[in-house]
Amino acid sequence: MQTFNIETLGCKVNQYESEAISEMFLKKGYKKSDDADVYIINTCTVTNMSDRKSRQMISKAKKNNPNAIIAVIGCYSQVKSEDVKNIEGVDIVLGSRNKEMVVELCDNMLKEKTHKTIDEVNDFTKNEEIEKLNISNQLDMTRAYMKIQDGCNMYCSYCLIPYARGPVSSRKLEDIVNEAKRLSENGYKEIILTGIHVASYGKDFKEDISLINVIEDIAKIDKIKRIRLSSMEPRHITREFLERMKNTKKACDHFHLSLQSGSDHVLKLMNRKYDTKLYKQKVQLIKDVFENAAITTDIICGFPNETDQDFKDTVKFVEDIGFSKVHIFKYSKRDGTKASMMENQVDGNVKKKRAKKLEEIEKITSKKFRESQIGKVLEVLIESKSDYEYTKSGYSTNYQRVNVDKNTVNDNEIVAVKIEKTIDDQLYGKVVERIS
Repeated sequence: MQTFNIETLGCKVNQYESEAISEMFLKKGYKKSDDADVYIINTCTVTNMSDRKSRQMISKAKKNNPNAIIAVIGCYSQVKSEDVKNIEGVDIVLGSRNKEMVVELCDNMLKEKTHKTIDEVNDFTKNEEIEKLNISNQLDMTRAYMKIQDGCNMYCSYCLIPYARGPVSSRKLEDIVNEAKRLSENGYKEIILTGIHVASYGKDFKEDISLINVIEDIAKIDKIKRIRLSSMEPRHITREFLERMKNTKKACDHFHLSLQSGSDHVLKLMNRKYDTKLYKQKVQLIKDVFENAAITTDIICGFPNETDQDFKDTVKFVEDIGFSKVHIFKYSKRDGTKASMMENQVDGNVKKKRAKKLEEIEKITSKKFRESQIGKVLEVLIESKSDYEYTKSGYSTNYQRVNVDKNTVNDNEIVAVKIEKTIDDQLYGKVVERIS
């Protein structure tokens, strides 16, 4: 029996695609193994560190089995295909939009018993259809990620993603619903809608179809109890959108609302399409509709021309919003972006110092949000994973990790939990009702 292994870097979209590719290999009769005949490296290129990790994974695969076929796919190979092709041991190079070809190419190469470099990285074309990848199962998870779109048209000044992923390309609504039905039949109760720029879903369609249509149609599937969104931009949040979400009675009250900086000066340099005033208005709108909503975000420290005052503005803004979680990144210079050519690049030590300061603030705001949950009843989807011996844990609709006595719940069960206290960076409570 032939064997394969797949290593994944980067975002939830990459993870979804790797799951889909794994299913394709398994259906062909392959077995998953650490010591494999075929290694797939699904790469990321968001930062310089991502590129470095991609190269390290390629080297590690070659050391594990010098005779293995190595296929490198994804964002890093899309933007630097020549570099990847020239790495010793790489046999197959695929980009971001043709990953579904990897199984057939690897299978043919194994049958031919020859190693020859195949480069199938292509430029993006206008109105290009999204690749045909789908899943029916995700190992060791009770929540299922589902990719509904690819690509981005935003062209933020620091970001390579539009070049690595191409323009917006949306999945057919019927295909999305069919996959959600398959996942529900396999026991999944929560679907997480993901994409490179998920709010742009449908922008490439002639029909008037958007993200809210996806949410409403999936909500009609009886066995799906919760629908969660991945990252959104504040401009796409409207009262109508939020109220239609809430009316499904299945939409989670957790919004990952992309920020990147709390300084209007830096936001303009980043080519973000909003300012802090608009962002704050959208947060308030969310809380008007979803009273106990958690707001999470991303912030980049040390963007070119970010002054001490700009950073102070960001810190104050984080404190004012009261995020439940902030993902903090130090600015990474990416060749080919406008930001890489800007003057006044911030010193690396300054980036580290600012990131550390923001991490301290984040701990305070996230703790404050957790403490605000004490006494409330949260709906929790139980998973088998827990950091503590006598509990099981799961995530609430507003994405808080909640622990309960393991003898009171079952895996993949949704229960109502009254929160009693915080433990470390998590919550603890007692089950007051079984929901499903």
